[in-house]
Amino acid sequence: MDEQLFFKKLNSLCTSKEILYFLSSLEVMSDTMASGALQKISELEVDDNGLKNPALLENEVFRALCFQFEFESSKLSNTGLLNALQALIKLRIDPQSTLMTSLLSESEERLGRGQLTAEHLCALGESLLELESPSCATLQQIVNHMQDRAIKNWSPREIVMVYKILQVTVREGKQWQSLLNRLNGVTLGAVSQLSPNFVSVILNSLVVLRQTRAVLLVNALCKHSVQHVPYFTDHELVNVLEAFLYFGQKMQNFTEALERHVPKSIHTMHPQTVSKVMQYCCEKTILSKPIFDAVAEGFISSADRLTTDQIAGYIIPFGTLNYLPPSASSLFGKLETVLHTCLRHFQPHTLLNLLHSCVLIQRYPINFLPKILSPYFLQKLQAQPPGLNRVVMSQLTQLFLTVTLECPFYEGPKLLSKYQVKAFPTPQSSLDVHLFKMVKTGLLDLLKKRIYFASEVSTPYFYVVDIEIKLDEEGFVLPATQLEEVHRR
Repeated sequence: MDEQLFFKKLNSLCTSKEILYFLSSLEVMSDTMASGALQKISELEVDDNGLKNPALLENEVFRALCFQFEFESSKLSNTGLLNALQALIKLRIDPQSTLMTSLLSESEERLGRGQLTAEHLCALGESLLELESPSCATLQQIVNHMQDRAIKNWSPREIVMVYKILQVTVREGKQWQSLLNRLNGVTLGAVSQLSPNFVSVILNSLVVLRQTRAVLLVNALCKHSVQHVPYFTDHELVNVLEAFLYFGQKMQNFTEALERHVPKSIHTMHPQTVSKVMQYCCEKTILSKPIFDAVAEGFISSADRLTTDQIAGYIIPFGTLNYLPPSASSLFGKLETVLHTCLRHFQPHTLLNLLHSCVLIQRYPINFLPKILSPYFLQKLQAQPPGLNRVVMSQLTQLFLTVTLECPFYEGPKLLSKYQVKAFPTPQSSLDVHLFKMVKTGLLDLLKKRIYFASEVSTPYFYVVDIEIKLDEEGFVLPATQLEEVHRR
């Protein structure tokens, strides 16, 4: 049968049973046709859970095909050889079997002899990456050959495959930086042609390979990703968000695309993806009410299926960005129910971060405070990184003080003084420092001398006051160090 007619018929078939019946009716077919049939079978028979119908591997026609590939590997065309290898790896054929050993060794021999085109090199690389333990030596050989090819003529698929191979073989990419620089330059010109999957893969590779100097490429990919937000799979969207975080990207139109996508997809999105969206909003201080409201609704309906890290990932940003959604009562009611069920499964620092974030939005975890303040829990906190550092002790102090101040009926254990801080750290941004200097300059102009006000003063309530001025009974300003006759502070 003519190859063109064969592939037209093959593409019209919908089950592997139909394909095998069709193949059995042919007297002769080329290796390209046979490998194309194997690829079509692998597309139909393999999903995220693996091979749908293991009995397929025992089918007579299928075994006859494999027999032919095993014993005639040296006579196969490059396309037939590599397509068959790709399909059989996808079908989970044992890499140690004589069939796979024969195809792999033949591919490596042709690689060594320099007989593979850039397209074939990519196909071999893709197959090797699918194996559980790919041969890094072979992958490096592929990269060596790629260096000698005219990169500017590569298709997007070939570009993506080289990034993936480099990601596995060289990590930080120092010895291949010149190749990466050329690759980054070519990719910049091809960004508009990249599919959602290709954008995600390249951004992930740039993160793994630490390409912080590829600023123009990163910017272009991030801008291009905006239009793909509705089409990314969960895994792809996570890769993109991680790249935005790693490279410090923040784009208003990307946030708007997330605001359109997340509320519509919240009930089908993987919890890990939702957690990553919330982490992105949290770290970029993006208080997006459409996203936060949707995540609150998603938590209420799916909290029982979340891991402890995912629970924290959903909830902590509400406290960090100080936002109560319209469904707050249901949200925190559900959180309390879930905590009663799985409190013991939380890592100590994750639990502390979660409960501390609750008090920031006036949700006081009095039922769980005895657990947090128990000697056993405090020992576990100390034993795990970062231990009981100043930030952790500040969280403990603030959690304890807030509950005791806001819930006077609390009669549980107290936080021992050795775990308390005398003042909470107040991280200052450059803007705060600038304003602080302006205030101090203004006060000097008004009061004439620096001795009449104090800055960064600790209070009995563990907070730090920016500026303190002391007045006597008649309203005159006293020196900041004076302790007597102080009427107002």
